[in-house]
Amino acid sequence: MYKPLLLLLWLLPACAPAQSNLAQKIDQVERNLLPKIKIAGDPANTYTIQERMAHYQVPGVSIAVLNNGQIEWAKGYGFTGQDSLRRITPKTLFQAASISKTRCSPGCAFLLVEEGKIGLDQDVNTYLKTWKVPENAFTEKEKVTLRRLLTHTAGLTVHGFRGYALGEKIPTSRQILNGEPPANSAKIFPDTFPGAIWRYSGGGYTVMQQLVADVSGIPFPEFMEARVLKKIGMKNSAYYQPLPFLLRSRASLGHRSDGKKVTGDWHTYPEMAAAGLWTTPTDLLKYAMAVQNMGGDNPKGLLSKETAGKMLSKDKSNWGLGPSLSGEGKDLLFSHGGSNEGFKCAFLLLHTKGKALR
Repeated sequence: MYKPLLLLLWLLPACAPAQSNLAQKIDQVERNLLPKIKIAGDPANTYTIQERMAHYQVPGVSIAVLNNGQIEWAKGYGFTGQDSLRRITPKTLFQAASISKTRCSPGCAFLLVEEGKIGLDQDVNTYLKTWKVPENAFTEKEKVTLRRLLTHTAGLTVHGFRGYALGEKIPTSRQILNGEPPANSAKIFPDTFPGAIWRYSGGGYTVMQQLVADVSGIPFPEFMEARVLKKIGMKNSAYYQPLPFLLRSRASLGHRSDGKKVTGDWHTYPEMAAAGLWTTPTDLLKYAMAVQNMGGDNPKGLLSKETAGKMLSKDKSNWGLGPSLSGEGKDLLFSHGGSNEGFKCAFLLLHTKGKALR
């Protein structure tokens, strides 16, 4: 398991005393981190951010806070790598790993659904052009659909991806889908009945990535940039893999659990929809606000209220169309975690306007 270089978007603890001064609020976060488990009756030990960074051998951390529907503050700590002199800033880029899935499902696939270009419950082979989901005995009666891809119920193989280290050849999407060299992952195909069970599948999101490119006629990262990221205001985010040269100087470096840097600084993930987003905590908060707006009556939301309702409806294993869901109504929690080589991340969003935990 890899230690996180990125600490994603922690909101002030609910138990923290109200403070009117922003500097005091920041100080409350920086000096009063609580342990994961507290034993009743025992005094609570608190830690500073620097103490926790040293303990976990994390060279850099980036934080942004959402409060009352506004990004209240953002700040970086430490350096982009153990041997780097570049300091972490609010604009430093991090790999978001599987959090990438929660950005693409409502962002790109649902836009095409609203435009009538994809049916949420239709066989995706109806729309795929450059590659097809292999048909077999499992798909004779039940088909792989967009809804099933997004809820991890399509019956497809391949849990996740390890990415490609510096110097390794990068496969095309078709090679990844077929499990052909130089792809380092297995073929993606149905090995159980679509709709029968919940089973996490990054492979399913790679099929969705191809679906979006085929239907839109636009490469996936370009579609995401033009139709989703810019619309939300995520100016410091990109799905391009490999990371463009002009952005590399702003990128954090991957580090393993022993504190050592990943060879070549990071891995490349051509499985962009599943694991390829580079972003910042501030940009992720902009996405959080967009999701909150989608669930209400705000016309500035990325998608319609009806479509957002579908995205945040529980399927098998309490999974929505992209995120994991828990709670109900105003207490609905929208969450996802992720792990790339040298990066680990998680988010938790209370689907009530202005409240988010990262």
